[in-house]
Amino acid sequence: MPIEAVVSDFGGVLTTPLIETFAALQEQDGLDPGAMRAALQRLTESTGAHPVHELETGRMTEHDFLSELSAQLRMDLGRDDVDLLSFAERYFAHLRPNEPMIAFLRELRDDGYRLAILTNNVREWEPRWRAMLPVDELFEVVVDSGFVGMRKPDPAIYRLTCERLGVAAERCLFVDDVAPNCAAATELGMTAVLFRSSEQAIADIREALGGPQLSQPRRSQR
Repeated sequence: MPIEAVVSDFGGVLTTPLIETFAALQEQDGLDPGAMRAALQRLTESTGAHPVHELETGRMTEHDFLSELSAQLRMDLGRDDVDLLSFAERYFAHLRPNEPMIAFLRELRDDGYRLAILTNNVREWEPRWRAMLPVDELFEVVVDSGFVGMRKPDPAIYRLTCERLGVAAERCLFVDDVAPNCAAATELGMTAVLFRSSEQAIADIREALGGPQLSQPRRSQR
């Protein structure tokens, strides 16, 4: 069954690696890499819900998330100088567009493929991340977890993306840098590519779409 649409993650696929960004911010704040994970685990245990999941589904505001995480870190580390309220500004200062992937998706769009973004994201960050990419030029559908109240790897958010595209899952290719997110897409019937580098992902997508000379779907057939 030919693929008609390519669905891409945002952070770590269309941007520089997120792990590098988080590492830079933790170094700025003088935090051990495990400190934030431990703080999030303690918050999860105390509330019964993972704060990141609550944030990325719009059930917690960015301000509340950062305030609670800052307080937990101060308690855990015995420091009074931990304040993460400027996190978003500093996070996006470190993040850069992944130009090779963006150029490749533009090529796919020009070849007739339909494009969508499916992102686990923060509602308040939408203006920041949209400003990084030619979103409206390239993508006809954007599904942002912060606005739809569910997040990858929940199968429902993949189904929603397919519904908004009007394309069956079996005719969609999904690319993400998180293995469980790719596994969920595969279980739904999508073709999935796990992003490890731009060169690797582009080669894998080309192969899935029919090799170096892309098999070009005709829009009139949709």
